[in-house]
Amino acid sequence: MKHIALLTASLCLLTLTSAHAIDAKYRQKLERSGCTQLSESQGCDINKTRAENAKAGFVNDAAPAAAKPSFDCAKAEPGSSEALSCADPTLAALDRQLAEVYAAARKKATNEKPPLLQAEQRGWIKGRDDCWKAQQGGQAACIRGGYVDRIAELQARYRLVASDGPVFLACDGNPANEVVVTYFRTQPPSLIAERGDQSSLMLRQSGDGERYQGRNETLVQQGAESLVTWGYQAPVMRCRPAKR
Repeated sequence: MKHIALLTASLCLLTLTSAHAIDAKYRQKLERSGCTQLSESQGCDINKTRAENAKAGFVNDAAPAAAKPSFDCAKAEPGSSEALSCADPTLAALDRQLAEVYAAARKKATNEKPPLLQAEQRGWIKGRDDCWKAQQGGQAACIRGGYVDRIAELQARYRLVASDGPVFLACDGNPANEVVVTYFRTQPPSLIAERGDQSSLMLRQSGDGERYQGRNETLVQQGAESLVTWGYQAPVMRCRPAKR
């Protein structure tokens, strides 16, 4: 069964030019070029060397200072999520990355109506701060997961990283029943699926094959076919790339 699953995943990669299909190669290019996902969207060339991108002003090779979060640690309450982020270099680095991504998103959301970004970010911060409720030893994992997912969500929604697609899927043999999917090179991989006047941002679930999960929508890739569920307890649609 494991061999069949691997074969199925390989067929899927050949069928759809999706973001997760090139993750490993893309990461290698980022490391070689000195680019980040954000700096690539600003002009950093992943096909050039680190030295070439440094001359263009995209790479800072200065020794990094000790990781600190974007907020004032002196104001963090003991035992809070902020205090833990101050004490954990990994969480501190994620907080700084999120601050950078959020700033880039705000620039693109200037004319957003209604203005959702700031309200959503306040809600996300509240959720992060509630990680103290996690079981013993799970607070750091809760915070990390929150940061990773939020960074990917903002990068995809505001097109801050490279993308692949769109891929047009015809569902249940009906070309009019169409789902349009764009894949984003985030970590974890993400996609935005559009159906009619609705859209859903989904993140790939770790350890769950080719399964993407949104709020009430899912997309599971099985070879050349995508199984799409659109809405709570909605029936599964069988979708295939449409001919255009």
